[in-house]
Amino acid sequence: MANEKKGSYRTKRVFVNNIDTYSSKCIAKFLSTCMVGGSLEEADEDGPVEDEQTLQDGTFQIVGTTSNNEGEKPSFALECYTSQKRDQLLPSLLECDVVVYNISEHATAELIDEAIWAISALHSDIESFASQKIFILISSVMTWAMSKPADPNDPEIPLTEDDYRRKRHHPNFKEHTNAEKTVLKLGKTKKSKLSSYVVAAGVQYGMGENLLHYFFKTSWLGEFAQVPVFGPGTNVIPTIHVNDLAGVIQNVIDHKPKIHYFLAVDDSNNTFEDIVKIISFVLGPGKIKKVPKEEAYLTNVLTTADVDYLSVNLRIEPTFLKETFNLRWVSEAGIIDNINRVVEEYKLLRLLLPIRICLLGPPAVGKSTVAEKLCKHYKLHHINLKEIIDENMHHLEEAVNVAEQEGESEEALSNAQDQLDSLKDSMEQNGGRLSNGLVYRMMRDKLNSTPCRNHGFVLDGFPKSYDQAKEIFYDDLDHPRSKMPAYNKKIIPEFIFSLEASDDFLKERVQNLPESVAEKMHYSKDEYLTRLKKFRKANVEDETVLNYFDELEIHPEHIEVNNAIDPEYGDVMDKITRLVGRPRNYGPTPEEREEMERKSVEETAQRLVLETAEWKRREAETAAKMATQLEEWNRHVTEVKRQEHELLEARSAPLRNYLMNYVMPSLTEGMMECCKAQPDDPVDFLAEYLLRNNSQD
Repeated sequence: MANEKKGSYRTKRVFVNNIDTYSSKCIAKFLSTCMVGGSLEEADEDGPVEDEQTLQDGTFQIVGTTSNNEGEKPSFALECYTSQKRDQLLPSLLECDVVVYNISEHATAELIDEAIWAISALHSDIESFASQKIFILISSVMTWAMSKPADPNDPEIPLTEDDYRRKRHHPNFKEHTNAEKTVLKLGKTKKSKLSSYVVAAGVQYGMGENLLHYFFKTSWLGEFAQVPVFGPGTNVIPTIHVNDLAGVIQNVIDHKPKIHYFLAVDDSNNTFEDIVKIISFVLGPGKIKKVPKEEAYLTNVLTTADVDYLSVNLRIEPTFLKETFNLRWVSEAGIIDNINRVVEEYKLLRLLLPIRICLLGPPAVGKSTVAEKLCKHYKLHHINLKEIIDENMHHLEEAVNVAEQEGESEEALSNAQDQLDSLKDSMEQNGGRLSNGLVYRMMRDKLNSTPCRNHGFVLDGFPKSYDQAKEIFYDDLDHPRSKMPAYNKKIIPEFIFSLEASDDFLKERVQNLPESVAEKMHYSKDEYLTRLKKFRKANVEDETVLNYFDELEIHPEHIEVNNAIDPEYGDVMDKITRLVGRPRNYGPTPEEREEMERKSVEETAQRLVLETAEWKRREAETAAKMATQLEEWNRHVTEVKRQEHELLEARSAPLRNYLMNYVMPSLTEGMMECCKAQPDDPVDFLAEYLLRNNSQD
């Protein structure tokens, strides 16, 4: 029966302005998944459908304007209009059954004026309407900001819609009030043709955040030890989850109530301080700091309107909303009671996912250098065992000192002192090292800390063995049917990189380290060779730390670093970042991006200079070698020629003597006689002369 009833409603065309902005986008996307008349049914336990669906009969068809001409059309919208003049926009509005204008956040005077124009233009053409149209103005509770308490003797009694005539707007929201009055006035003329409603929304949150985004981002990044609260923070801020606001709009369209003004807020009545405190606790350092209100403007993020919203002190209760509508609340109790859900939405929609990396390899291969570069590139936390131990000792010593100075409870002082004594005793008993149990606990606590869980980390050379990996990443839950070792998916590294190098390369690298660095790292010759030998031995066994990750189907990537002309590990970083992908955290600031680009250019230029110098050196060596070889060749050729000449000389001496003694005298006389006679055939003459003289002899 329910399906038949739902199917009886025809599709409605709904216009929403600026559907590429935070609030309007969430509302339009929500409506696109709703069946027309869906809020008239009993609420399902599962609540509203939040996934995108294809347009189908019975759902609201969304059309609207976009503020960004270059953006793509949202997938949930049937049509989008950009840069349309009002005379071009009016026909589109007339085609719609419902027109929603949202001026609740960051509304400019131009946008408010457009909303007033839209209701006025529709009202002017009211006689041509074939059926009733609905106009909904989403305004702001800031039009109630200066209202006096319902009961001066009891300021905690909230205002309701019944106090509408007593409401007073904030000085900076006068235009919002004028728009509300115009919409309500024009909707009274002929309700059968045009019915108008005003929804005064509280500060919106959820689905990635907008106004509260500064506090979410500040907490997430962890740049401040304490998240700022601007002003006293005791003011009550009316709030509503943006999807609950969308649910209110859905109910207005479906129910067409006789009441035309609604307050849209949740039941929370949370103070500004409480809201920031819970955000800081779940996402950040867990601490807040009250600062002057004026410092809000120094953030370069919060606008004057934002500060007005955060400064409002208003207790209101939406009685009409609860009495009239059938809302499937997402966050009825407010942001504090539903912070985990809100945070999950925030991380999902902002694409804020942790990156967990483990770097392994022999001593002196450069793990710490690469780890620091990865942490800077991806904004991750560098996890080094020695630093974790030092950090724990420092925090405990600091806690003891603070407890003594500020007169903390004896229990707090005793706990801190006991933990500190336990660490010191363990180090004394183990030759300056902590017991394995304490090391594992510290490491697990660090990996489970809020910053590491939010952003991710780079494990630097730890764990070193199969057993250590099992102790650190174990899962408390029992998995008897699993063939793989039980492990904690929230802290297990998702990328394992094994940096590899030859022993000769590593020894040469250690020898070239500055003496101070080698001493700090315990890389003296004997110490280093012992550590290297121990590492090699440990990594030829059947159960190595790499085997542990292989068993979990987290297969390590092996990266060679045998490159003496790349001290900045540029090739290694290129390989790792290509495998890991783009950062999943907030990207660098413009200044950081410019600095990174500058350093990248410098490193590339330096690498090019080194490669060019190496090429020239090798070319010079080759040329010198070839010149030496050529000189040796020429010397060899000269010697061979000399020997050949001497041999020829030795062989020609008898022949020369023979010719000089027996041939040349007779031949010379014959040639002289030939010259005297000058015969016609000198050769024949010479032959006869020699024959004749030979006969005479």
